[in-house]
Amino acid sequence: MIENIYFFIAPLAAVISLVFAGFFYRQMKGEDEGTEKMIKIASHVTAGAHAYLKQQYKIVFWAFLVLVIVFLFLAFGLKVQSPWAPLAFLTGGLFSGLSGYFGMKTATAAASRTSAAARNSLDHGLRVAFRSGAVMGLSVVGLGLLGVTLWFMLLTVIHPLSEEKGSLHFLIITTTMLAYGMGASLQALFARVGGGIYTKAADVGADLVGKVEAGIPEDDARNPAVIADIVGDVAGMGADLFESYCGSILATMALGVAAFMGDLDMQIKAVIAPMVVAGTGAILSVLGVFFVRVKSGAGQKDLLHALNRGINISAVLVLILSLVIIRAIGLENPWGVWGAVVVGLVTGIVIGKATEYYTSHAYKPTQEIAKSGTTGPATVIISGIGTGMISTAVPVVAIAVGIILAFSFASGLDFTNISMGLYGIGFAAVGMLSTLGITLATDAYGPIADNAGGNAEMSGLEPEVRERTDALDALGNTTAAIGKGFAIGSAALTALALVASYMEQLKAGLFKNPEKFLDFSEKTHVSIQDAAFGDFVTYFGINLMNPIVLVGIFMGSLMAFVFCGLTMKAVGRAASNMVDEVRRQFKESPGILEGTVEPDYARCVAISTRGAQREMLMPSILAVGVPIAMGLIFGPAGVIGLLTGGLGSGFILAIFMANAGGAWDNAKKYVEEGHLGGKGSDVHKATVIGDTVGDPFKDTSGPSLNILIKLMSMVSIVMAGVTVMYHIL
Repeated sequence: MIENIYFFIAPLAAVISLVFAGFFYRQMKGEDEGTEKMIKIASHVTAGAHAYLKQQYKIVFWAFLVLVIVFLFLAFGLKVQSPWAPLAFLTGGLFSGLSGYFGMKTATAAASRTSAAARNSLDHGLRVAFRSGAVMGLSVVGLGLLGVTLWFMLLTVIHPLSEEKGSLHFLIITTTMLAYGMGASLQALFARVGGGIYTKAADVGADLVGKVEAGIPEDDARNPAVIADIVGDVAGMGADLFESYCGSILATMALGVAAFMGDLDMQIKAVIAPMVVAGTGAILSVLGVFFVRVKSGAGQKDLLHALNRGINISAVLVLILSLVIIRAIGLENPWGVWGAVVVGLVTGIVIGKATEYYTSHAYKPTQEIAKSGTTGPATVIISGIGTGMISTAVPVVAIAVGIILAFSFASGLDFTNISMGLYGIGFAAVGMLSTLGITLATDAYGPIADNAGGNAEMSGLEPEVRERTDALDALGNTTAAIGKGFAIGSAALTALALVASYMEQLKAGLFKNPEKFLDFSEKTHVSIQDAAFGDFVTYFGINLMNPIVLVGIFMGSLMAFVFCGLTMKAVGRAASNMVDEVRRQFKESPGILEGTVEPDYARCVAISTRGAQREMLMPSILAVGVPIAMGLIFGPAGVIGLLTGGLGSGFILAIFMANAGGAWDNAKKYVEEGHLGGKGSDVHKATVIGDTVGDPFKDTSGPSLNILIKLMSMVSIVMAGVTVMYHIL
């Protein structure tokens, strides 16, 4: 068992996070639900959410069943995987699914209660919405960290850490635990892709027919698609950050094994350090939640300051305590590793601020998109695409600088110490995600506030209530944009750490194959136990002059574009069905627009649900199948190329799509606030078209790319043993 007492901070933090998630949930449930009409609307949303999740989890069950059979074959048939890997894979999927379920259950219940709280005061509405978002944030952190620490404790009992077999057992432990990460990634992909298709099909249908054709306001109760739109806003939330959180910890643990090969005591410290830092951040995230509150009469800046206060307090305390903990654990070069943590946090902030600048209508880029609407929707779309492309510059430079600094600090400015430098990059990802509990709370707050405004609109509440929910919603747009940038940045660092840890899993594959084991020693003149990172690069031919690596890079880049194309077309097909249904209801029941007949909300929910489940299968199959195929055909060199190409193209494409979509959305809101003619003007109609095009950009394809680049890495890592033994070229 683990003797280092600091390790137990991590499981304790997981329990504390879950306890406070439960506390905030009960606190939210105790709030007033509002009027009878508010409760009725909320019941429609809850029913739609349950219908969607029930259908999605049926599909997920069969997908996981097939892959568990594959895992069992790898473990007991080919004997290239740990017998515990199938169970770890299932656990990762289960915990990821649970975090999504808790988040949606809370978000759908919180909307009407936030509206009711806003009838009392702005501060009351903010606290209800934010602490409801904290349920999702703390559930993700608590369940993710709990799964990682429980599996680590279990596997160290099964494989005791002795000097004799310490390195080998650590390889087995990290390989098995990465199967947990693959389960989380696959569930996240289903949740994000399915949820994105679901919500955008409803959103596009509601906008095109309701706002543009029928001329009714957004979130109007007469719009049949509005309930499906509200349900979908939270359908995939938190999924990509759950697997980023777990993936960053697991990858850094694997890199810690490589960084201190031959030194069991230091390996143990390097493996537990990321779990302990993540646990410290989880506890401090809980503390930060209690600092989010405003006084009566607060304005938009006061609201943003309140949220930033909670995040900043948590971040500063994490920086201080992580240094104390890293030094107390006794990690080698503690100041350098701590520097990597600082780099991760700062990089996340820079990316978030850059995203805010290019997507918020308080700044020039989005205002220029709105102004381009004076010449029609075509120029709105052209301007938005251009802005999205330009917006990639700062995040890419920030990540590039962050990678260099994290590598330099952890390696002690020794660029030949590749293993330690890569460990620093992994720790940068852990640092960026260390305050995920409160960061994700601010992200989840956005849809809750948005849906609270929808509930207030549909319930016909007093104008001052709608003004308060609009203020909360406007703040939510900003936090959501920052959250997307944060998610993309963390995905890039996590994916890079996973690519590096893939090399470590290749070593595990060689250990299990005596013929390859001997071949490696003959070609490199060094034993696998003593081999450095560069020896594996040489043995597998991983260099840019190898055409197999170049083919892999092209295939990885292609995957990003094909994946986006599939998800975009999926939204288009599902939205077309929704448009037809809304038009049919308006045509066959004139009383809907007159307000005398209630629309058939359930039918629209069913259309979105069926469309989401049907359309998400092909992207998911590609994400799992292509890395396996590349490994079997081209071997490790092809897989490294695939992951590198996917990471480079996927990261930049994700930023472009998320920022372009966010800018189009807020350009529309800028006009709706009374600028350039206001609601109903030609400029407004042009920006609505831009927003409609941007919906799948920012809420389906863009966020899904975050998961794609990590899932391909996870699949490759889990299949490393098969790749080493059975590749053709």
